[in-house]
Amino acid sequence: MSSNNFFFLHVLVMFSLTSMTLSNSLSPYFYDHVCPEALPTIKRVVEDAIRQERRMGASLLRLHFHDCFVNGCDASILLDKTAIIDSEKTAVPNNNSIRGFDVIDKIKSEVDKCCRRSIVSCADIVAVAARDSIVALGGPTWEVPLGRRDSTTASRTTANNDIPTPFMDLPALINNFKKQGLDEKDLVALSGGHTLGFAQCFTFRNRIYNETNIDSTFARQRQANCPRSGGNSNLAPLDPTPALFDSKYFSNLVSKKGLLHSDQALFNGGQTDNLVKKYSTNLGSFSKDFVKSMIKMGNIKPLIGNQGQIRVNCRKVN
Repeated sequence: MSSNNFFFLHVLVMFSLTSMTLSNSLSPYFYDHVCPEALPTIKRVVEDAIRQERRMGASLLRLHFHDCFVNGCDASILLDKTAIIDSEKTAVPNNNSIRGFDVIDKIKSEVDKCCRRSIVSCADIVAVAARDSIVALGGPTWEVPLGRRDSTTASRTTANNDIPTPFMDLPALINNFKKQGLDEKDLVALSGGHTLGFAQCFTFRNRIYNETNIDSTFARQRQANCPRSGGNSNLAPLDPTPALFDSKYFSNLVSKKGLLHSDQALFNGGQTDNLVKKYSTNLGSFSKDFVKSMIKMGNIKPLIGNQGQIRVNCRKVN
């Protein structure tokens, strides 16, 4: 290689890195020049993880959701507790239930290896891993806007206050999402993420024993693995096909077979009934709206430009 060509390449790389640092908006092409192998590497690790455990796809989607609802999509959920970090991992909605941290660690390691330095943020890894999980389980794909940077703080209190609970009714859910700049369509579409995964017994025990807007046969089936006392961590699928992205979650709601109180609240005589009914018979419409809402959620208060940092270890501040 001639000295002129080497100089040009060096200038190009330095210009790309400077552009990344100064960027004040998210872009799907953020890493194209500085590390074109970053996204394929994330996809490979996610697919490997889901091959080993199909449930992991839902877990990685939930990780992104719970990250974005606490002061924006900044990977604060990944930070371990220290003397100055009040880890969100032990917040009530996350404690003993949020998972996927080892997969994120593996992705970070592989991405940094292929990029030869730490330039891909943990926040972007979480966002892309959620998208790749949806695709791996039969769902739609989309271009993820990138360029988020990582937080240097976490807030267990905010996680307790701002992550929606499985016990919320419709007005509370609407207000919770509105606080994040998300509307009723976003609420229904993103709740459709429950087409994947499982819930623990303690989150739906009251519904299957005490609520009346529930199919009696469905309630008895769930009671078989969720006793009135004990078995808090016993799992039940959120819809009949918990490892396949489809519209059966919404069909279940129409049939009064929503597992969580907050699920059935979307179809219980309120203003979201018509949208639930539409999605229950139109997978294409649900998929399209789900993508729009995922992008919208992923844009909640990102750290950009010189804000935050690019963590070397996703679990701790540099």
